[in-house]
Amino acid sequence: MEPGTDPADEPGTDPADETGYPQHWEADVLLRDGGAARIRPITPTDAERLVEFYEQVSEQSKYFRFFAPYPRLSDKDVRRFTHHDYVNRVGLAAVVRDRFIATVRYDRIDEDGRPSTTGTDAEVAFLVQDAHQGRGVASALLEHIAAVAQERGIRRFTAEVLPENRKMVKVFTDAGYTQHRSFADGVVHLEFDLEPTAASLAVMRGREHRAEARSVQRLLTPRSVAVVGVSRNPQSVGRGLLRSLAGFHGELYAVNRSAPDGTVLDGVPVHRSLLEIPGPVDLALVAVPEAAVPAVVADCGAHGVQGLVVVTAGYAETGPEGRDRQRALVRQARAAGMRVVGPNAFGLVSTDPERPLNASLAPVLPARGPFGVFCQSGAIGVALLEAAHRRGLGVSSFASVGNRADVSGNDMLQFWEEDAATEVVLMYMESFGNPRKFTRIARRLATSKPVVVVKGARHTGSLPPGHAVQPASSRLRDATVDALFRQAGVVRVETITDLFDTGELLAGQPLPAGDRVAVVGNSDSLGLLTYDACLGSGLRPRSPVDLTTAATGENFRIALGTALGDPAVDAVIAVAIPPIGVHGGGAPEPDDEPEVAAALLDAGERARELGKPLLLTHLALGGLAERLRAGRIPAFPAPERAVHALANAVHYAEWRRRSAEAERTARIPELEGIDEARARALVEGALGTRLAVAARTQPGGARFTLPEADAEALLGCYGIAVRPVLPAPDEESAVRAARRLGYPVALKATADHLRHRPDLGSVRLDLDGEEGLRRAHRELDALLGGAAQARLVVQQLAPRGVDTVIGAAVDPAVGAILSFGLAGAPAELLGDLAHRLVPATDRDVAALIREVRAAPLLFGWRGADPVDTGALEELLLRVSRLVDDLPEVASVDLEPVVVAPQGLAVLGAVVRIAPLPVRTDLGPRAMSSL
Repeated sequence: MEPGTDPADEPGTDPADETGYPQHWEADVLLRDGGAARIRPITPTDAERLVEFYEQVSEQSKYFRFFAPYPRLSDKDVRRFTHHDYVNRVGLAAVVRDRFIATVRYDRIDEDGRPSTTGTDAEVAFLVQDAHQGRGVASALLEHIAAVAQERGIRRFTAEVLPENRKMVKVFTDAGYTQHRSFADGVVHLEFDLEPTAASLAVMRGREHRAEARSVQRLLTPRSVAVVGVSRNPQSVGRGLLRSLAGFHGELYAVNRSAPDGTVLDGVPVHRSLLEIPGPVDLALVAVPEAAVPAVVADCGAHGVQGLVVVTAGYAETGPEGRDRQRALVRQARAAGMRVVGPNAFGLVSTDPERPLNASLAPVLPARGPFGVFCQSGAIGVALLEAAHRRGLGVSSFASVGNRADVSGNDMLQFWEEDAATEVVLMYMESFGNPRKFTRIARRLATSKPVVVVKGARHTGSLPPGHAVQPASSRLRDATVDALFRQAGVVRVETITDLFDTGELLAGQPLPAGDRVAVVGNSDSLGLLTYDACLGSGLRPRSPVDLTTAATGENFRIALGTALGDPAVDAVIAVAIPPIGVHGGGAPEPDDEPEVAAALLDAGERARELGKPLLLTHLALGGLAERLRAGRIPAFPAPERAVHALANAVHYAEWRRRSAEAERTARIPELEGIDEARARALVEGALGTRLAVAARTQPGGARFTLPEADAEALLGCYGIAVRPVLPAPDEESAVRAARRLGYPVALKATADHLRHRPDLGSVRLDLDGEEGLRRAHRELDALLGGAAQARLVVQQLAPRGVDTVIGAAVDPAVGAILSFGLAGAPAELLGDLAHRLVPATDRDVAALIREVRAAPLLFGWRGADPVDTGALEELLLRVSRLVDDLPEVASVDLEPVVVAPQGLAVLGAVVRIAPLPVRTDLGPRAMSSL
């Protein structure tokens, strides 16, 4: 559209028709270089900002935007670009420090390119300040303006770009949308559909990954650091932070607003204000009282600081008012382009020898090493660093982020994926900010680097005060967390000891090719304990090789070499105890331990060549463990710890192999007999019923249960047939129902308190005639307090088989989850259920039915006939497809599903639906606003 032509002058586009300001379009985003910016709608109050912004744009950029020299904006232009109806005309700006750095605008048009109020096309144009070009601002704006346009019913963007404006052409062509490109009259004409595609989502997530990784890198590698809140008290937090930074190689500054001129603390000159610091400051550590933080953040923003570590407490952990202060802190920092670690943070550590950083309160620092460590609790952070130091394990970087209001574990995972110095990620997590995103990032990272996690609050589900989470995330069931971790390849452990045991093995040894274990050593008893522990952990140990307590280093060398060279062995556990014998008063023979260590170190090199892990379990041989550190051979003072760590490595290695195979072969099969259009119409019709309207007024929201007939019709659209039931309130009704369905039949109670309770005698099977049916009806009528109260029904008898239960439920935090188990006690009493995220592939459902502990019952246990697992897997795929296609379906429960040697029968089904919110993970990139 040409400058000077105001769509407000067109019919039907009166600015007086403006809708309310769309607050939900505001978002904080990370740019390519890791800096933050705020995207928001442009309003009439932005006139001065727009003029100032335009004055900073080069003449060439103005020419590219308007196709002609256009040195300044007229008053009419300013009005045009700041007055929008937020429907047919929308303008967004990227803002840093309350100044525009880029703008984007769309105008709705009809098929002929004229202004319209009903068309589904829009013309889009950008303008980016030259100083901010190359930061990915236009790409971020495109994602957000496309989402806004879709919300307003626009399905396609058009753009005209001069051929020499290669940067803007690249913005459009790299976005991943389905597009058409043409060239006419010296202008490149682009058209692209706004529906997200696999390519556009991949592009968006790739940009998100790079931006978040870069933002963490900037925090960990500052060129200059200022500590704000340094006092004369050597015990104060600020002084502690300043002392921690003694080894920092860059410029170091201290700030105390009350310090006299010339004050020097710990060798660092003290300034009264951060604004008085003569040079740039990349990172500021904030240790002032909570009331003084906003002023400090304002000074940091004005000085161009890139990131903040806020150790100050008194925020969300104190209650609702504190949460409001926390949100204001993050909003203020992001508006100035800064990221925040904290508040209530313990700090950051990087052991990069070129740019070391200890921006934390850690009393003890580990050496340089392969572990990236993350936690939320400061107390746990101290414990993690102390444990690493005590065990001689080094870290590459460490982050303890407190309330996790901005920088989170997801950001750290993005960084560690790119960080060559990090080989294994260790995390202590108490809550999830965005579980769905965590799963996506962790799954990608785990294909190359192990991610080992201790998840706190496993049984209580409690949420530590101050943690910023989605409401649904605070109610995540532990079974759901397990499913997330298992599917993402995350190694879940119980304790901090397990965390480092498993991490040390994964960092120092090859991944095992299988679960076959050789046990070799000089103690029969310790070998047997190790053997038993292997069996208990699901490994397949060979009988221990006992070298006797008189074994020498050479004996160890030969035996270990034999075990490692055996193709039927995947891992070797060496067991060692001090030699039994006296030498001058009962002391162990002093030269044996070095010989054994040398044999183990030689064997470790051989094990690495063969790709087999070697580990040691020992008693009272601390010196031996120390010697083995040079060869990165983990040594454990208890066999259970060694075996547990090895079992975790075996399971992780198996996940890696399955994941790689799935990338090549896993698929979501095309299933016959699916009518998605009819199913969608049934759901939309159900949501408009009086029952749905009434459900919206009930506690818990709008989720409601479909009537049986509607549920069966919906399931039928996906090829899922539920065996019909007919009511039997009296004997005659039961007989008529049986005649209609055909004998043999079952008679059962369906009242809520009796449903799926055959243990209460509420079911009669194998009724092959009228006489037996009548007798069964009289018995249940007397036993259950009346046929009407028990809600007796007749159903055609299913073939004999194994009763199973299949479910799918939408968790607001993570999406739809598919579940499977055996009906009755295994699922209800023992919780023997397996879970997978939806959509499930053919390999997912095959693994799902084999994962439950009672799975042998499906495969011919004790001579029984195996059941039709192929039919079971297909049913699971159909349920997965249903809930994936129809986000309004809140849950599906099929129980029981009787799986016979040939075929299966679904005997009961409950379907619940709700007008669920739109998935946010398909929208444009945005930082959390919790």
